[in-house]
Amino acid sequence: MSIVRAAATVGSLTALSRVTGFVRDLMIAAILGAGPLADAFFVSFKLANFLRRLFAEGAFNAGFVPLFARTLEGEGPEAARSFAREALAVMTTVLLVVVLLAEIFMPALVRAIAWGFEPGQPRYETAVELSRVTFPYLMFISLAALFSGILNSIGRFAAAAFAPVLLNLVLISALLLGSLHPKTPAHALAWGVALAGVLQLTWVIIAARRNGMRIGLARPRITPRIRKLFALVLPGAVGAGVYQINLLVDTWFASTLPVGAVSYLFYADRLNQLPLGIVGIAIGTALLPLLSRQLRAAEHRRAQATQNRAIEMALLLTLPAAVALVAIGEPIVRLLFERGAFGPEATAATSGALMAFATGLPAYVLIKVLAPGFFAREDTRTPVVIAAICLGLNIVLILLFIGTLAHVGIALATALSNWLNVMLLGGLLIRRGHFELQPELVRRTAGLIGAALAMGVLLAALRLLLAGHHPLILVATSVILGGPVYFASAHLMGGTDLRALAGQFRRRAPGIT
Repeated sequence: MSIVRAAATVGSLTALSRVTGFVRDLMIAAILGAGPLADAFFVSFKLANFLRRLFAEGAFNAGFVPLFARTLEGEGPEAARSFAREALAVMTTVLLVVVLLAEIFMPALVRAIAWGFEPGQPRYETAVELSRVTFPYLMFISLAALFSGILNSIGRFAAAAFAPVLLNLVLISALLLGSLHPKTPAHALAWGVALAGVLQLTWVIIAARRNGMRIGLARPRITPRIRKLFALVLPGAVGAGVYQINLLVDTWFASTLPVGAVSYLFYADRLNQLPLGIVGIAIGTALLPLLSRQLRAAEHRRAQATQNRAIEMALLLTLPAAVALVAIGEPIVRLLFERGAFGPEATAATSGALMAFATGLPAYVLIKVLAPGFFAREDTRTPVVIAAICLGLNIVLILLFIGTLAHVGIALATALSNWLNVMLLGGLLIRRGHFELQPELVRRTAGLIGAALAMGVLLAALRLLLAGHHPLILVATSVILGGPVYFASAHLMGGTDLRALAGQFRRRAPGIT
């Protein structure tokens, strides 16, 4: 399967997840707003969600997928199933212990990620209570990540990509039924998170069985393959999850600001996550097993070409998204969130954070394209060093910006630290001879930047012309005119070949046995 077709499969279902996620967030904004109860829920949700992204989309896939793919290619399906059983048994045991300890020490955990929440304050006590309900989600979604990795390794991307939709559907249902909960809608949401984890795990287990991967529980044993897996996963938790760790740092600092800062960053990140999730997760998910198989077959030139094409695709889709979020970020926030408890002040504060996050959007996605170049070679340690450097820069920049820019400075610092991450990842891959910037990539990047700037000028003009109109008119007009202008400009400036791109979508996947 081509990288374009595989990414399109994951991306289309991720888009569905983001759409249902936005419906969920619109309802949360209208019901909870950006007050103390919302802050408490978002801290509890961020703790569970942070670990979900870290394990389901980061460290675990970075370690498990290359090892599983190598075992499948080299030793056959039965050996691969045996390795998966070993991993499942050990993971289940470890996660049970982690969840139990977290439930006991939850007050300290909440204090660690929301330092500004003082013990005794209602939002702190509520955050602890809600976090105890949501935290078991970590166990279910981490086990689901194992089955998702199996499905991705055998080229069955659709089932795993659909699983996040279940989370959103459950939370939407929880909001609709929230009035039935004896306490608050936030408590109904917390219980919805836990239930969603059970449903997601059940979904991918059924999908794996239908594709010939029946993985049952066994007695946990620390085998050589499990030692190798943990050696890759533990450092990968930092290397692959630097973006999530930066967001956790963001929450820590935001909790020291006036009430609402945590919520402003959450809503802004949700909008930023739309293109990041659709493009970044899609390309990263499709790229890792493909690179692993190519390197296993010693097809090094093909692997380099694959990564060049992945960068082109990432830039093709993220540059216009970043420009659009900067140019018309405020009308987008106003259109989507400004209703009920979410007023004009919250719109202004959220849109400022959104524009700052958007300046780093291409970098966030490029990290997911470049990091598999290390993970496919079973190197998760190098990204750890890079992650530590970038986290340090993020903290320094936040301290520099927070006094004058408040929560917007936090978002800007995160964006800048991720650009450093891109430069270090790419530079080391080139230095080690694992990656080469092909002339075609350089030429197309210049064309894509030019096309994005042309679209940005158009959007800025539309915002001036349509000032005072309902934001729906501006946003709809921007999409209708901006998209064609961007892709036509990219084609004319040599940023992409639309005919060749269409051919990639039509390429069929080979059979997998």
